[in-house]
Amino acid sequence: MKHLILGSILLAAGAAIVALAIAPDAKGGVASPADLVARGRYIVESFGCVDCHTPHVLGPNGPEPDRTRHLSGHPADMQLPPAPALPPGPWIASIAASMTAWSGPWGTSFTANLTPDVETGLGAWTPEDFIATLKTGRHMGRGREILPPMPITMIRNMTEDDMRAMFAYLRSLPAVKNRVPDPLPPVEAR
Repeated sequence: MKHLILGSILLAAGAAIVALAIAPDAKGGVASPADLVARGRYIVESFGCVDCHTPHVLGPNGPEPDRTRHLSGHPADMQLPPAPALPPGPWIASIAASMTAWSGPWGTSFTANLTPDVETGLGAWTPEDFIATLKTGRHMGRGREILPPMPITMIRNMTEDDMRAMFAYLRSLPAVKNRVPDPLPPVEAR
C-alpha cells in the first residue's frame, strides 16, 4: 500500500502534464507516424520515465541521466551488494545511485530496458504487449507483476492512443543491448 502512495506522490505532477498533452491532431484526425513519435517522446520525457529507466551518473551538478544509455534500464554490469535494511520510521525504499534499482518490502526491482533491442529490450514486443503490460501491471500482460517504483496505478489510466505513441517513440530509439537482472524477493523471503 505504501509503495502505491509513494508512486502516486512521485508522479502526480507528471500525470497532470500528460493529461494536458492528450489531444487529437489539429484537424481531429489520426496523427502521422512522425507526430505519433513526437507525442510519445513528449509523454515519456514528461512523465518521468527517464528518471528511473535511464542510468544516472555523477556530473558536475550532481546526478544526471546518462544519455548514452537512454532508457536502457538498470546496467547489467552494475553489481549491487545486498540492499541495506531500512531505518526505523516511515521509510519505504532504498535506491541505487544509478536510480535504476529500488529495494523495499516488495524486494529489489530493476528498471527495464525500454530500447528496441530484440534480445534485452522491447524489440520483440508488439504494441499490444506494451499496452497489456501498462494496463494489467504484468510483464507482457500475463507474466510477473511489475514492481515499484513503476506507477502502474496511474499509467493504466492513460488512453491506448497515448500508450501507442509511447511505444512508437520507444521503438524509434537506438537499441541498447543491456540485459537487466530479474527482480529479487524481499530479504525475509530469501
